[in-house]
Amino acid sequence: MIGQVTSGPASRSRADQIDAILGEATRRYSDGAVDGLPRAWTECDLIVSHLALGATTRIIAPLLQSKQTDPGVVVIDDAGRFVIPLVGGHGGGANDLARRIADGLGATAVLTTATDSLGLPALDTLGWPWSGDVAAVTRAILDGEPVAVVRTQRWPLPPLPANVSVLDGGEDVPAETVARVVVTDGAAAGTSSADALPTVVLNPPSLVAGMGCNRGTSAEALMALLSRTLADAGLAIESLAAVTSVDAKADEPGLIELAAELGVPLVTYPAETLAAQDVPNPSAAPQAAVGTPSVAEAAVLAHGAVLVVEKQRTPEATCAIGRIPARGKLTVIGLGPGSRDLTTPRAQQAIREASVVVGYRPYVAQVKDLLRPGTTIASTPMGKEEERTATAIAFAREGNNVALVCSGDPAIYAMASPTLEQGTDGIDVEIIPGVTASLAASAILGAPLGHDHATISLSDLHTDWDTILRRVRAAAEADLVTVLYNPRSRTRLHHLPDALAIFAEHRPPSTPVAVVEEADRPDQRVTLATLADFDPEVVNMNSLVVVGSSTTCYLPAGTGRTVMVTPRDYHWMER
Repeated sequence: MIGQVTSGPASRSRADQIDAILGEATRRYSDGAVDGLPRAWTECDLIVSHLALGATTRIIAPLLQSKQTDPGVVVIDDAGRFVIPLVGGHGGGANDLARRIADGLGATAVLTTATDSLGLPALDTLGWPWSGDVAAVTRAILDGEPVAVVRTQRWPLPPLPANVSVLDGGEDVPAETVARVVVTDGAAAGTSSADALPTVVLNPPSLVAGMGCNRGTSAEALMALLSRTLADAGLAIESLAAVTSVDAKADEPGLIELAAELGVPLVTYPAETLAAQDVPNPSAAPQAAVGTPSVAEAAVLAHGAVLVVEKQRTPEATCAIGRIPARGKLTVIGLGPGSRDLTTPRAQQAIREASVVVGYRPYVAQVKDLLRPGTTIASTPMGKEEERTATAIAFAREGNNVALVCSGDPAIYAMASPTLEQGTDGIDVEIIPGVTASLAASAILGAPLGHDHATISLSDLHTDWDTILRRVRAAAEADLVTVLYNPRSRTRLHHLPDALAIFAEHRPPSTPVAVVEEADRPDQRVTLATLADFDPEVVNMNSLVVVGSSTTCYLPAGTGRTVMVTPRDYHWMER
């Protein structure tokens, strides 16, 4: 719950803006700050104070107890120019909230926590449960002291500075190490040679509990079995990612309550899916009751986990534990047409979190300001798409969090398809969409894509020219607005005139044809013409050509501007 403490009409109006930015209704405290802030403190997880920084500080000072339990507090000045996390920057979520609000208001987020100001990952904000001496370990990282990260599986990590070494498996901690981070799903973390070191333990969400039970089994009984099973195996309940079972138990109150208490999803599978799993301990009882010889073990396997604890039982329930294999992650990211404000927040965050960034050199340079210290960069020149995707996949298979960046949208004439075609078995893959060139050009021109349209690349590097001509002819005959990617280069000079000649066979000479060069970049240039007077010489490889349909037209707009529009043919509009 986010609360906002306002102090007058202007702050109430800005609070409405913040609701729109956050996409949710915040709780309002408008009857005086002296009473409102303390009430918000007890009722909310995050607080936005529209009071002065000093006044907010004095009011909350007596309320402070612990950074683990205090709400995060963000202060906004009267002019809405600065958004300042006052307390709870990391654990309370105030830094993230400040960034979101500042981005939406066009303000400056003033982040004073050391890790944020230096661009380093904060150990308590990775989204994993943690315990230990965060302050001492973070201080050692910031001071450039030797710090060891010891992980028992190759879970992807954020970029780390040069003074932090990552050790896998049974590697020894170097003698000069002054602090360590242990990444494990084990209940006990420690090596005899390093027990005296300041330590933070991170528990990645790697474990799956498969559970079956009698109807009416209580959440307390299920928790007791689960806790004992994990403890006996030396596994951390903090690393539990899901509770799994059979569909017949999807409405079982005890399982539902257990999952809610643990803060993990309850995932169920059809009995036939579970029956197909090869389990070590099948039984006739669940076969008779729910149609599968195994629930606990089979549900673990159905979830894609490796069985690490076979079925444990009580008279009321069964429990098995699996481990989700540690996998690297590859995120293919579209940067949009070029301007930073058309790169989505999701894309920017994924780049910040990546430990490896791969891409065409100009695109990597475009996002260098987003990279954290310690990020590995693997950039390649034009024409090295196969090398680029193979490099990104290889880094992910080594257990890294990899961002593969490209312009526009990654799934439109970009890197998503070659990446997936090369094969990404064994890693997690996410595609983050971007604003593709056709959408950017359409917005610049007005609304040429207002009705059915096609996009065709005129590059014959990967598609033979006869196939391209056949597609151009089909679009022309179908009267589709057509966006021509890769329209012309120094060596491909006849392609665009040939394509336009086909359109001229099916469209009147007055058909609008427009060119957008360097869309949404400082050197942007727009050319408006018709099929009759269009000059291909104005086009280069940084251009996009839009050929209108028989209904596309140029219209006046704004103050002297001409726009290209394809009518949507709404029946309520006058003809």
